[in-house]
Amino acid sequence: MFARFKKDRSGNFGMLTAIMLVPIFGTVGLALDYGTALMSKTQLQDAADAAALAAISEKSAGVQKALEMTGDGEVAVGAEYAKQFFAAQSAGYSDLVLNSVDAKVVKKDNILTASVELEATLYTTFSRIIGQKQIKMHVRSTAEYQTQTFSDFYLLLDNTPSMGVGATPSDVAKMVASTSDKCAFACHIVKSGVEDKKSYYNLAKSLGVSTRINVVAQATASLRDTAQESRRSANQYRMAVYTFGEKAEDTKLLEVVSLTSDLADAKKNAGKIELMSIPYQGYDNDQQTNFDRALTQIPTKIGTPGTGLTSASPEKILYFVSDGVGDSYKPSTCTKKTTGGRCQEPIDISYCTALKNKGYKIAVLYTTYLPLPTNNWYNTWIAPFQSQIGSNMEACASSGLYFEVSPTEGITEAMEALFKKIITSPRLTS
Repeated sequence: MFARFKKDRSGNFGMLTAIMLVPIFGTVGLALDYGTALMSKTQLQDAADAAALAAISEKSAGVQKALEMTGDGEVAVGAEYAKQFFAAQSAGYSDLVLNSVDAKVVKKDNILTASVELEATLYTTFSRIIGQKQIKMHVRSTAEYQTQTFSDFYLLLDNTPSMGVGATPSDVAKMVASTSDKCAFACHIVKSGVEDKKSYYNLAKSLGVSTRINVVAQATASLRDTAQESRRSANQYRMAVYTFGEKAEDTKLLEVVSLTSDLADAKKNAGKIELMSIPYQGYDNDQQTNFDRALTQIPTKIGTPGTGLTSASPEKILYFVSDGVGDSYKPSTCTKKTTGGRCQEPIDISYCTALKNKGYKIAVLYTTYLPLPTNNWYNTWIAPFQSQIGSNMEACASSGLYFEVSPTEGITEAMEALFKKIITSPRLTS
């Protein structure tokens, strides 16, 4: 009987299953606990990133203190604020124990660096079966803010005939009501150097109608005041202004203001920008808005991008203001249908991408292209891609440097807001 008992194997599956249950449940529990740990670490990383950025935000006490410092060193008030900010962000993590939280804000030269580093422990639930009682986590975040970045701004302003549209819906309505062909555009007609008194440009002035280019010129001039008030040294910001040309007979990248740190003189010249003139309506099939040419030629004016750390190595920023619709002779590479080689299209972002790949920053202020439902030309050629105009302009811009301003908003305020965003944005470095 004993011999038969030793040879009997009929219950071995149950025994093996019982033996294997512990490691099986332990492994499953370990996976669940590590999943929880991964999610918790992501939350901690987000909180640390937010704290590092908050510590060196433009209006933070840390930045204000750093600007008052005459030399390099730690900024204690900034570090304390980072800890407080992190504590507020991580207050809801009941399943975690924060073992240590360390923060530092250090000024070196003109760079302010904030770092937040922490150790945390997650006590496990299921993994205890196999002896894994806790999971340790380490998180670190670093952000930088340049207290004095040297920047060269190259303003490329669209002054082509389409920018002669009324600046607001009421301006558009007034032009439509006052012209026999219901035209919303204030065409600037100049024949042999003499202004045509019957041109809609003069009509707009007599009616008190503001055109889009008038407002852009005023906003550009005002931007010089903002730059002058914001800079901390005389050569911190320099500016140049370009348009698409003075007249349709000679369209080109036209330098209106050469690169200068004399912002008062630049303001005076920028305020004189006018709508591009045409010798008569329909001249050259209205092909005066050549974005491709402007974006190809302007790097030769801008030069090599720098780091922005010194006046000898300024960062290069193309500040582009336009309603976003190109109109040029482009018979074979147009992104939309053409007529006789005339290409009307939203901006081709491949030219923007090429500039960004070379290290240039592109700030875009899109002055919303107004639908003109009473205009047959608009309905045929522009309306089909109206929804794409703004999205292409945004894609042209560097990350975070896009602003759209509608006719009911202030272009001056929008240009200033975008400028301030460029010069005050801290960034995560790790």
